[in-house]
Parts: sequence; structure tokens; C-alpha cells
Amino acid sequence: MATHDIFMPALSSTMTEGKIVEWLKQPGDKVARGESVLVVESDKADMDVESFQDGFLAAVLMPAGSTAPVGETIGLIVETEAEIADAKANAPAAPAAAAATAPTPTPAPTPAAVQTPTPSPAPAPAAPPVVTAPVVTAPVVNDGRIVASPRAKKLASQMGVDLATVRGSGPHGRIQAEDVEQATGQPISVPRVAEGTAPAAGGSVTSAAAPAAAAPAGNSFGRPGETVAFNTLQGAVNRNMEASLAVPCFRVGYTITTDKLDAFYKKVKPKGVTMTALLAKAVAVTLAHHPQVNAATTAAGMSYPADVNVAVAVAMEDGGLITPVLRQADRTDLYEMSRQWADLVKRSRSKQLLPEEYSTGTFTLSNLGMFGVDRFDAILPPGTGAILAVAASRPMVVAGKDGSIAVKRQMQVNLTADHRVVYGADGASFLKALADLIENRPESLAL
Repeated sequence: MATHDIFMPALSSTMTEGKIVEWLKQPGDKVARGESVLVVESDKADMDVESFQDGFLAAVLMPAGSTAPVGETIGLIVETEAEIADAKANAPAAPAAAAATAPTPTPAPTPAAVQTPTPSPAPAPAAPPVVTAPVVTAPVVNDGRIVASPRAKKLASQMGVDLATVRGSGPHGRIQAEDVEQATGQPISVPRVAEGTAPAAGGSVTSAAAPAAAAPAGNSFGRPGETVAFNTLQGAVNRNMEASLAVPCFRVGYTITTDKLDAFYKKVKPKGVTMTALLAKAVAVTLAHHPQVNAATTAAGMSYPADVNVAVAVAMEDGGLITPVLRQADRTDLYEMSRQWADLVKRSRSKQLLPEEYSTGTFTLSNLGMFGVDRFDAILPPGTGAILAVAASRPMVVAGKDGSIAVKRQMQVNLTADHRVVYGADGASFLKALADLIENRPESLAL
């Protein structure tokens, strides 16, 4: 009898454990090579996991809702239907409980280690192909079952929507939460990512992203008197924040006048440009001329990335935050960048980002301006050299060099940097150049 183990896959380089969101196949179901078998929640995304073996799902060792370290056996596949009973009889009984209660995650093995399975209790097991590759291309219908994200299914159940009548906009027609919203015409209660801190003339204060947005009802935050365990995303954020404590950081601030940026934004907003894209573009263009601020400390020394990838912090409805990345932002057209940002935000809300879309940032932009915050300091994400905290743009009475008084819109930006790679003069020079671009030449961002 040939039994093939299904392991908890490593969906990203930082993933140490994963949560099983849903088994798309049930014991006894036929499984085709390349077919999605289950949905796993990694540190920051829900991803389908496909099978590399034709056969039958013989046993589910860890049910939906369980958490397991990377490399743990979570299911069994056999080659023929006749082998299902024997596989169930020989299946280990302990891993599910052990993995669910493990107090600390085990280190993530390398891809090669994940694909080297532990010996199976069944006699003479064949060398198993491992279910490790994440895919986001699920078919519309899988053996008669409609494929939809877990949140879309929950939302459809709450709103009484028949998923068979919903057209999916996800990969290969997978139904997302937004599709259910569109089918009902009712808005989903999720925090919307605002457009930036510098509003158009006469507009209200907005924000590029809200790392600590107020949580709506029904998420993972508890009520008074409750203790709620950290979810997978919150746990990943916690580990990153703890790692940042080992970095010797310094902070430096600058006040930027945004009148010209506001006027330029008013012109390009009808063309689909967001304030987030404007700020990210301004930061990226400035970083291209200040590579030291785009660098990071590694074990070997100072690492200078080939690209300028700007990550923007976005709050998640179930707690924690994620940083979608605008790659090669200094070389990307402003209008294209706005389209990319809209797509990244949409998929981040449904936890459909690929690891490289949230873990490859070389510089981070964080913003609390939508709350009217006039200044704040951001915590440096691991693996980067600096992060910029952008506060609200607001009218201020300003004294000119000639002693005249005028009202101008200004925003406070604070840079948090790793002092091992970015020195005080580097940070100050970067902020001065960023202010010059925003105050005097914002139109150049569209060139």
C-alpha cells in the first residue's frame, strides 16, 4: 500500500506554523494532481494548497481550525480507493491535538526539508510527493462544490445568498467576499483604506493607510472581560514587533507644506490617482537618490536592494496589519501604481496576497492621518532600514521669511531608521529632499 503524507506547507520564508481554514476535499474523495485540497492560513494570507499526487484522500489528521507547525503531517493520500480503510487504521492519532496545543512554533524548515517526509507507520511507504505549493487558481466548481473564500462563504450564509448565483472575480472564478457584496448590493463592514494624508482643497483629512483602524463588530477583538487568543496574523505582527526591539533606532521629523501637492492631487484624482500612490511615488523617487535610506542591515553588512519597493501599512479587519508592496515604485508610472494599489488593497482584505506581495518591501510608509493625528512614531519592520510615519495635513498659520503671515496646509512626517545603516545626516538629507519634491515639484511625479 502506498500512502503519501500531506504536510503543513511553508507558504512564506517567515512562516513557522499554519492554520487549516478549510478542507476542500473530504476523506474518501478522489484527488487529482494539481487540484486544491485545503486552504491554509499563513502568517498573513489564506492560500489554496494543491496535491502533487493522483489518488484518494484517506484521512484528515487535523481538522479545520487546527494549527500545526510547518512540516507536520496533516493528512494522508492513497493511490487506490481500496487502500483507504488500511490507511485510516494505521493513521497516527496524536498529531492533531499536539499541534493545536503546541506552546511555541517550530522553526520553518527549508523547502527541501519540507519535502523530506517522516517515515509512515504503514509498511514500505513510497517516497511521498508533498503538498506544499500554494496556488491561487482554484476552479469555479470542485467536484460539485462551489469554490469560494472562507469569508465569502460566511458572508453568503449571513446574508442568505446562494453562492451558485454569484459570479466570482478571484483567480479562475473563485468567489471573494466582494463578489457577495456586489450580488446583494449591500456594503461589507470592513475598514476602508483611506487615500492619504493630504486632502484636496476643501476636503476632509484622509490617510494612506491605517495600521490601527477601529475594528468593526464580529472580528477577533474581544468584549470587556474576555481574553481572546492572538490569531495567526496578530502573532506574526507580534513577532516582528519583538524583533524590532533589538534594532538601535533613531527618529527624526520634518514639517512639509502640502498646498501644491493638494492642488496637484485635485487634478489627477479624476484619472484614478490616489493620494497613497502620490505619497508612495514621492517617497520612492526620493529614495532612488538616497540609497542609504533604502538599505538594510544583514549579517554580512549593509545590503543595498536593486529595487525601491515601498510597503504601505494597511489594517486588517480581524486584527493586525499587513504591508502590501508597490514594487519598483520609483520606475512605475503614477497611474499604473494607483491601479496596482487598488488591486493590492482589494486582495489584502480577502487575504489573497502572495508572500512576495507583502514581504519584499525595502522601505515602509505608515499613516494615521485619517484619525487627525498630528504626529506619531512608527516601529521599524524587521529586514528594512527605515519607515516613514505620515500624519494629517491641516491648515496652519505660518510665518514667512519676510515676516509675513499666511495660512498653509502642513503635515508632520517622522522617520524611524536603523542607526547601524542610516545615520542622522542620511535621514535628515532624505527628509529635506522629500519636502522639496512635495512642496515645489509635485507635478514631476506624473512624468
